[in-house]
Parts: sequence; structure tokens; C-alpha cells
Amino acid sequence: MTEYDYWKIFPRMSRKVTIGDITIRDGFQHEEKFISTAAKIFYAEEMILAGCREIELTNLGNPAGIPQFRDAEQVLSYFRGDRFLKRIARKGIKPEDIMFTAVTIREPAVDRAIELKNKGIGPDRILMMVSTDPEHHFANSGTTLSMYWKEAERCIQKAADAGIKMCGTVSTIWGSPITGATRLEDAVEFTKRWLSIGAYDIEHADHDGSASAAEVYRYFSMILDEIPVPEVHLAHFHETKRVASASLLAALQAGITRFEGTLGGLGGQPANFLDDCPMRGTGEYYYKDPRYVGLITMEDLLVMIDELGIEHGYDVDRVLWLGEKMEKTIGRRLRSEAIYNGRTLKEGHMEFARPGLKKLIEKQGEKPGQLVPADWAPRATLPEKYCARL
Repeated sequence: MTEYDYWKIFPRMSRKVTIGDITIRDGFQHEEKFISTAAKIFYAEEMILAGCREIELTNLGNPAGIPQFRDAEQVLSYFRGDRFLKRIARKGIKPEDIMFTAVTIREPAVDRAIELKNKGIGPDRILMMVSTDPEHHFANSGTTLSMYWKEAERCIQKAADAGIKMCGTVSTIWGSPITGATRLEDAVEFTKRWLSIGAYDIEHADHDGSASAAEVYRYFSMILDEIPVPEVHLAHFHETKRVASASLLAALQAGITRFEGTLGGLGGQPANFLDDCPMRGTGEYYYKDPRYVGLITMEDLLVMIDELGIEHGYDVDRVLWLGEKMEKTIGRRLRSEAIYNGRTLKEGHMEFARPGLKKLIEKQGEKPGQLVPADWAPRATLPEKYCARL
């Protein structure tokens, strides 16, 4: 007999998830125009008021290389300031319940995070990243993996001494845009390496949209077999082929409970232009058209989670409103379908019903709610040729 209960089929699948927002950092890094400090603060604050409790605010790397984040200290300062604290207090939100993250790929950025922490405006959590493909790792960090592991170990200790958590990212899990296929077993081992040197949590990243649902399910099942602590694991999916939602569902089915996305599906590699000036970025894009890549769309992700009946803590309608505003901020159509099509309404759209059905039912002598002719059997009987296969 077929089992129809979804949660029995996937017993690790949770009925409650945590969804972080990384629009302000990962989303905006791909944009080829400077997004104003006011806009960054607006969207981050509004996402917090909409229910976000894990939010990535900026990148603390050298602004010469990533000028989109030259306002990092201004953004961080706002979220430690009185105006923000008073606003969330009115909504009953405690500041200690919000985790602010800044990206710090290399040690100088970690040192900057610690300096800002000592000033009272630093992040709660920072992030460093390794790729299982040495070529991809070198392209991102300029080091060998061995060099970087030593640096990360040193940085984790320094950050811990300053009261900052370290997220260890594992990238190119499902494939590298440079060398192609990679081994899932290497990513599992890298996850264990991060935890062994003191990382607070692990971001498991599909940084170029290589993942497929089957391989995502396999990988996260392997991870949770080895490290059965769901709150340590965070799934990060990029979108290049319109299959990221399938990957996210597969991760849910495997037992992952933490995810992140961006409004409008913004994001990708650091831009190679900013306003009218070429930037180093990360070199030429891995994609034929950089306009049609990004991360999994926050609005659509939330609608999917909500309609699965999974608890998420967000005001979905407020996030859909923010998605509409983001299109005006960016100046183009983004990739959310939900901001146009909305949520599936159980009550339907009766305003579109055609008049006259009630009168026709009465004229035909049918009963209200009658679905088949009155002289038919209450249950259909299948022809034998269809039953024989069951």
C-alpha cells in the first residue's frame, strides 16, 4: 500500500525551518550600480520586521576590490544604534535574537570585524570559505587549500576570543564552474574539518547552480548521517537553470532546517563593473549572461515553505511587498513569480466565477454540489484492463 503522508515518507523532514536573508550582501554584490546606504538599511530593517532573524549585512573585505560595500561601517553602525533598537522594541523583537553576519574571506577582513566588534558595532558572525575544487578556491582566495585551512584555524580562534562566531562555508559541493565534477565525499570531509577547528556552523553552498535534486538529497543525507545536528547546517543555493527550488525541497526532505535566499533572486559573483567603472570583481563570469543568474528567490521560497505548512516565522505578505519595492530599487524585472502571482488562496477567486451556474443547476433539477449524474454509481468502477496492473 502506498504511503501518502509526506512526513512519513521523509521522516527527517522538519515542520519548522529558519530562513536567513542575504540580499544586502550576496544579492547586491552582483549589481553593477552602487546601492545606496539608505536602501541597504531599509531592506535589512524591513526584513527583520518581517520576521528575519539571521541576516547578512555586508562584506568587510578591502573596499578597493568590492566598492559596493564601502559603506560597511555605516550599515553596521545603524543596526547597533538607538533608532533601530527602539524600532524593534516597539515590535517586541529582542536584539539578542537577531544574528548579524559579515563576510570576511581573508584574515585582514577578520581583523577588521574584530576591530569593529571592539568599537561596539561589529558583526555577531563572520564567514570564511573553502572550495573542494583547489582551482576554484584559488580563484576566490588566492591561496592553496592547505594555506587557507591554517589561516581559517587562526582566524576562528581570534574571532572566538572577540566573541564572534565563525561560519565555515564549503563550496563547489555539486560541481565547480572551473574543473567540473567534484566528489560529495570531499565536501563531507571539509564540513568535518571546519567543525574540528571550531566553526560555529556550516554553509553548504551551490555557488553556480550545479546542484540537482537527487544529488542534493544524497549529499545532505550523508551529512546528517555523519553530523546529525540539523541546526549546524545551512543550505545555500544559486539559481541558473530554474531548478533551485527542487534542490531546496530535496534538502528539506533530507532533514535540513536552515536556508537562505535573496529578494528577487539577486546575487552571483562580485560585479566586474560598478556604475561607470570596471572593477576586478572575480574576473569574467562563469555564465553566458550574468543577468539571469542569482540565488534562490526569497519571495518564492517563502511561499513554497508556507504552502507546505512548515513554520517559518515570516510575514509573507510583507516580504512580497518588499520584493515589489526591490524591483524599483534595482530598476528591472527580477525573478520572483510570487510578487506577481501571489499565494495560492484556499478560498479561491470567486470574483472570477461566471454568473448563472446556480440557476442552471436548479433548472436541471440537480442538487447543489452534485458532481456526476444522479443515476451513476457513487464510486467509479474501472475496466479490468486497468485493475490488472495494480
